[in-house]
Amino acid sequence: MLSNEIRYFLAVANSGSLSAASEQLFVAVSAISRQIQRLEAQVGVPLFERHARGMVLNEAGEIFAHHVRKNMLDMEYALAEIKGLKAVRRTLIRVACTDGLAFTLLPRMIAEFRAENPGVLFDIKVASTQGVGELLRSGECDVALQFSLHAERGVDVLGSWPAPVLLVMHQSHPLADAPQVTLSDINPYPLALPQQNTTVRQLFELASHMSGNLVEPVLTCDNFSTLFHFLLRTPLAVTICSAFTVLQEAEAHGLILRSVAIDQLTQRNLQLQAQSGRPRSAALNVFLTFILQQLTALEEPLRQYWKP
Repeated sequence: MLSNEIRYFLAVANSGSLSAASEQLFVAVSAISRQIQRLEAQVGVPLFERHARGMVLNEAGEIFAHHVRKNMLDMEYALAEIKGLKAVRRTLIRVACTDGLAFTLLPRMIAEFRAENPGVLFDIKVASTQGVGELLRSGECDVALQFSLHAERGVDVLGSWPAPVLLVMHQSHPLADAPQVTLSDINPYPLALPQQNTTVRQLFELASHMSGNLVEPVLTCDNFSTLFHFLLRTPLAVTICSAFTVLQEAEAHGLILRSVAIDQLTQRNLQLQAQSGRPRSAALNVFLTFILQQLTALEEPLRQYWKP
């Protein structure tokens, strides 16, 4: 139902060049170029910055692309209603989340939800905190779960739960029974950390600098599964995450979570977010209610970690 101008515009915006869009659409470069020039003439301003290596949306193009994508999503919702699919039947829900939440929490909740709603399908995108926010604001996902340090703009925050940074270690670790653990205490032990684009690492680095205890990690990775399996195989190792990331796996694998008495490590929340102002399908509303119930049920077992 899209005009050629809009289809070609989105293809170039997504791929970054006329040649890449041509390969994607099986349409000649010259034809795509003409349609984009026609669209720019209709809009009255250029929509791209043209470079030798490709084309990038300018400010006007970003605004135009945002509204086109939003209108496409609204059209999909209208068609679903017309076809009688507003009920919880065969519906796709697109979820964006940060890596720690994709480890076990989100897959477990989706599996439990689908046990009661087998017609609902899921697409999960894992991104950085900034990337998750952009996916939600651009309409490329329906719901987002992420750890956040501040209020997010342009989204509806449906629920928020404290998610302090915790140390994870084996139950047999020398620090496991210490009355209180400080950052200086972990200096002698192998430290595995997520990379700098995560809120958990940013808070850990801030606390380390402010306490004057800089610890060099032996392993860094942007995939928590890698850190987790390194920890399992290294009895003296320590890593960091939230209780939401690993709570149910900790006991099963002989691990414990320890808090650190530093304010900077408590300045983070887990947020359940949805796009502001966009209508939601019946299936999405049921899923959001389910997630809220699941996360609220975790409040009591997690409360012990909220304040060091």
